[in-house]
Amino acid sequence: MKTMKNWLLTGLLFMVVSTVFSQGKVTGTITDASGATLPGANVAVKGSPTGTSTDFDGKFTIDAKTSTGELVITYLGYDSKTLKFSVSNGGTTNLGEIVLSANSNELSEIVVKSTLVDIAKDRKTPVAVSTIRAAEIQQKLGTQEFPEILRNTPSVYVTKSGGGFGDSRINIRGFTQNNIAVMINGMPVNDMENGSVYWSNWAGLSDVTSAMQVQRGLGASKLSTPSVGGTINIVTKSSDLKEGGSVSSGFGNGRYFKIQGSYNTGKLDNGLSASVLLSQTMGDGYINGTDFEGSNYYIALGYASKNDKHNFQLTVTGAPQWHNQRSTVSTIATYQKYGSVQDPNTRYNPDAGYLNGEAYNIRKNYYHKPVASFNWDYKINETTKLSSVLYASMGRGAGASAAGGIRGKSYSDLVAFRTADGLIDYDKIVAYNSGQPVLINGFTGLQTRAKVGGVYQNTFSSGSNAPAGASTGTSGISQTSSINSHDWFGAVVNLNKKLTETLTLDFGLDARTYTGYHFTVVNDLLGGGEFYDVSQASSLPGGNHITSAYPTDVQWNVFDKKNYDKISFNSTGKVKWYGAFTQLEYSKDNLTAFVQGAVSQQGFKREDTFVYLPTNPLTSTPYKNITGGNVKGGANYNINEKNNVYVNAGYYSKQPFFNSVYPNNKSTINPNLTNEKITGFEAGYGFRSRFFNATVNVYNTNWDDRYLKGNALPTSPTIPANTTYTEFVGLNEVHSGFELEANSNITEKLRVNAMFSYGIWEYKGNATVNAYYQADNTPVPGFQGTTIYMDKVKVGDAAQMTASLGASYEVLTRVTVDANYNFNDKLYAGINPTNFTSQNNKGALELPSYGLVDAGFSYKMLVGQNKDKSVNFRLNVNNLLNEVYIAESRTNTFADDFVSGTSGPTYASSGQVYRGVATNNQVFFGFGRTWNFSLRYDF
Repeated sequence: MKTMKNWLLTGLLFMVVSTVFSQGKVTGTITDASGATLPGANVAVKGSPTGTSTDFDGKFTIDAKTSTGELVITYLGYDSKTLKFSVSNGGTTNLGEIVLSANSNELSEIVVKSTLVDIAKDRKTPVAVSTIRAAEIQQKLGTQEFPEILRNTPSVYVTKSGGGFGDSRINIRGFTQNNIAVMINGMPVNDMENGSVYWSNWAGLSDVTSAMQVQRGLGASKLSTPSVGGTINIVTKSSDLKEGGSVSSGFGNGRYFKIQGSYNTGKLDNGLSASVLLSQTMGDGYINGTDFEGSNYYIALGYASKNDKHNFQLTVTGAPQWHNQRSTVSTIATYQKYGSVQDPNTRYNPDAGYLNGEAYNIRKNYYHKPVASFNWDYKINETTKLSSVLYASMGRGAGASAAGGIRGKSYSDLVAFRTADGLIDYDKIVAYNSGQPVLINGFTGLQTRAKVGGVYQNTFSSGSNAPAGASTGTSGISQTSSINSHDWFGAVVNLNKKLTETLTLDFGLDARTYTGYHFTVVNDLLGGGEFYDVSQASSLPGGNHITSAYPTDVQWNVFDKKNYDKISFNSTGKVKWYGAFTQLEYSKDNLTAFVQGAVSQQGFKREDTFVYLPTNPLTSTPYKNITGGNVKGGANYNINEKNNVYVNAGYYSKQPFFNSVYPNNKSTINPNLTNEKITGFEAGYGFRSRFFNATVNVYNTNWDDRYLKGNALPTSPTIPANTTYTEFVGLNEVHSGFELEANSNITEKLRVNAMFSYGIWEYKGNATVNAYYQADNTPVPGFQGTTIYMDKVKVGDAAQMTASLGASYEVLTRVTVDANYNFNDKLYAGINPTNFTSQNNKGALELPSYGLVDAGFSYKMLVGQNKDKSVNFRLNVNNLLNEVYIAESRTNTFADDFVSGTSGPTYASSGQVYRGVATNNQVFFGFGRTWNFSLRYDF
């Protein structure tokens, strides 16, 4: 009997232990009502500490310690869902697709391990913010540029500029992207010399982004970054995603083609993980002569310790590419000439032509900018976290253009080398360069070229524009490239300490070093024998005779520092950045408040071996150190579960860019050097409910002491032309406005979203323009500072009123159609302040308003034995109605101005207007109708 009792007790104990310690896995995919996957959704076993989050494709795997239980799935902006599960010991249960009902368009609770990534949280972080999910980027971007996905967020204006691959630009609240901070996983990517972001170098980001968040205004970033207009935070997927991958391909008009493949190992038992993505994109481009080819690689390796105290991520990504460009801006009249008066040829490219029977464009961009980063997140204890990132970037590449001229004519002359359809006859240029007699439009008879020193010598000179009957010249045209390569290394470290239940303190350091290499090389002599250059001071008076030419090929090996023969200029810019930042956050019940401060010192050094002789101390300057920083604060109060209000304010002392410290590519320091001052204030209100969500905010930003350099004003006949330049002192701007963002899931199948923004972006007060010599940056003697009447002039280059209305409808299960209308108004031309020397100026030219309709179709088919894999179809049509519109203008000529500045008829009275705009304005039209189709298999 005793033995039987022991067996019974042992068996009962075994059953209890087996129940307690039985293990299985539960898997599934989280989507919204439209079938779009939700990355970062939280999945937890009810009543236990076990939890996980969905990966880039909305998939999850969670370990269940019991054979039955409930999963609780939460995702901010969506209604939570509880599901029962059962799993056999050692088995796997797939719950398939789990659909969450939306109640917000925010993605505030993105799961981010690192405290370096300043993601704003809904109803907590007091800033104006919009977030785009990976699924939306994956579906709707198509052939558009990466920043165009933000087009339907308030106060954002995006144009494709010339239309080349990656040549788009973005404005937020009227500020250019030089004054918008772009962060990738907490790492700053704005060029350290000029703040620029070249989207062609980041074309692959759309493939690896988990979420993209635009914070308008000073934003929530703890770093002292150039976030005058806002911050674009990009969070890429990490290596520890669930095992699986995808294969996709896409095609569209303009022979667009893209193929992509990715695979994730998932987190292995030993804590290691890896993720790889490769893609290739190519096409002819929508604009004539803008063909392109780009690659993208993304490799992530990770390790997480068993106790979850340490997490390491090593990421290497790059997007080597080349693309032909449309850099020359045509007048409206030129577009009409090669189209018609009513139907301008908006695809016309004045840089495109043919050479040896093949399409050729002398304007080309080629670049490779790989970025490597190493992230370490250390959970010291339950209240203390240390996050750090080390990163490096070595950019190699250039923009190709033309140097020199023929008979006083540049390659892009409107007449000289044009065919009947407006293309450039590059064969004619090569023939002339090589000494053959040719007919040049606008000249009488055959034109021939004379040798210099026994060779056909190309230079920077365009030659004299002699009378039409003259037949001999010595100048020629070459293709040259301005190299802008760099080596960039940096580190950011942040200590996050929870002081009490309500107070959290962050403290961190930010260090960067940047070396920019700037010089010019010859790519193609186009039939000439040599290039003669006298730019290098130490080579005078003999000059350099160069016969070597370098192809415009992408440099994959960025460690190879090629030894080029250089012409025109050769300088090195060095920037050192040291910064510290801190933030104290209070959070209790319904109130969240923070105060944040950052200080940085930037050092600028210039080295130049061309302009200055080796004995000149200006060959290598000492570092010019400038201190700047910011202080910000704000608070959010949740009135109840539906209503919240917030307010923030900040001050930013922003250091000038490199070319402000050393103007005109000379090594003498700007005597008027000063920091730009930005003061911002913002207030907002949010409403959240099951069926409707809205956010309203107002803002005011003052930007004082803005630096701007321009061409010289007329001084006196004794000063040679093109020897001076101007700087503007006291140039100030005020940007204020109203923003609304709303969405509603009217039914489970129908969802509507809307946006409206209205800005008043104007210059404040008048400015003064001063003149300086280009040779040494010294003031022009006797020049009296001229008043520039800028007060109340509208800031150009971005629509000050934007609105959009969109909807998506699930016609059948996982079959969705969507459409969106985007409207832009109060769009003003870019201005040159030298046009405002008269108090009676007309201000900035307002361009016609326009609206665009985009539409799409999606179908997701679940496949596989457990329906845990999918095949996704997507069709996008952008500018569905083929609207013709002016996206930007470089000039400010009004319809009632006199033609050619004479007292004759105006542009309007002489019929030289297009939709009310004078046809001699230099503009870029936007793209017409484009389409693309993609097919993706997720496994």
